[in-house]
Amino acid sequence: MKKYHVYGLGNALVDTEIQVTDLDLERLDIEKGLMTLVDEDRQAFLIKHLDDHLTLSKRACGGSAANTIISLTQFGGRGYMACKVADDDNGQFYLQDLIECGVDHSLNGNNGNALEAGITGKCLVMVTPDAERTMNSFLGIGEQLSPDNIDSTAIADSEYVYIEGYLVTSDTGRAAAIKAREVAQSSGTKVAISLSDPGIVEHFTAGLKEMIGPGVDLLFCNKQEALTWCGTDDLDTAITAMQQTAKQFVITLGAEGAIIFDGFSILKAESQPVTAIDTNGAGDMFAGAYLYAISQGQTSLEAATFANRAASAVVGQYGPRLHSAEYNGLKIA
Repeated sequence: MKKYHVYGLGNALVDTEIQVTDLDLERLDIEKGLMTLVDEDRQAFLIKHLDDHLTLSKRACGGSAANTIISLTQFGGRGYMACKVADDDNGQFYLQDLIECGVDHSLNGNNGNALEAGITGKCLVMVTPDAERTMNSFLGIGEQLSPDNIDSTAIADSEYVYIEGYLVTSDTGRAAAIKAREVAQSSGTKVAISLSDPGIVEHFTAGLKEMIGPGVDLLFCNKQEALTWCGTDDLDTAITAMQQTAKQFVITLGAEGAIIFDGFSILKAESQPVTAIDTNGAGDMFAGAYLYAISQGQTSLEAATFANRAASAVVGQYGPRLHSAEYNGLKIA
C-alpha cells in the first residue's frame, strides 16, 4: 500500500469570500463566472470598493488542488499537497490549515528550511444571488512554483497525482506540472488533471496540451470546459474526442449530474436535489470525493454518485468546505 492516495499540485491561495450583485461585477468590470488573474494593486482596489459587503466564510487555505486534497483527507483519505507560500502571516496560516486538515505538504519545497520572503497568493471569491462564483486571484509567490517544488519520492509513493489546470498560466508552474506528470508516469503512479475553468481552456489550450502530454489516466472537467477543449458545441462529439485525452474522464453537468467514461463505457451519474447558494468549490469537492471513493475500491459510477452527493452538500452552504460532521455523514461505510 502506498503512503498517499493522492499527491496534489496547485496554486496556494488564501480565500476571502464575499457576497456581491451582478451590478457590482458590472460596475467593477469583472467578468462573471470565471477566474481572472489580477495583480496585487487590482485586487486591493477591488477589496477596497467591496469592503462593506458581507463576508460569507472565514479565511481558509484554498486553491483548486488544495480544496480537492482537503476534501479527500476529510473523508478519510491520505493526501499530500505541493505548493508554494511566502514567509508571511498568510503563508504560515496556510501551512497550519493544511496540517489541521490532515494534509502533508511540501513546505515550499524547501525540505524543512525557512520559507522565502514574499507575498502568499490570495483569491477574492465573489458570490452572486444566483449562487455563481467569480474569482479574482493574485498568485503572489505561488506564481514561482517550479519543478524544484516537486517531491519525486512522494509522487512515487502515491496512487495518483492530481494537477490543477490553473498552473498553466505560469511558465514555471506549467513546467512543474509537466515534471509531476513525467515522474508519475515513470513511477507507475496514475495521473489525474482538472481543466479548472472555461477561460483557462479557451486561452491556454496549447499549454494545457503540454501539461497533459500523451494523455492522462483521469480527467475532470465541466460541460463548457469539455466543449471548448474539444472545439465543438455538441456534447456527444466532445465525449468521443475526450477519449483521445484521457483513459477515463468525468464531465460534470451541475444539476444534471455527471457523465463518466470508465475506460469501457459511457455512464451517467444522477444529481442530488439541492438548492444552490454558492457554487464555489463544487468542482474541487467533486474531484476530492471521487478520488477518495475510487481509493476505497468503488467503481467509477459509484464514485461519481458519491461525488455528486458531496458537491451538492457544499453548494448548499457558503464556502468550499463542509463541517467535519458533514464529511462523516457522507462518508462511504
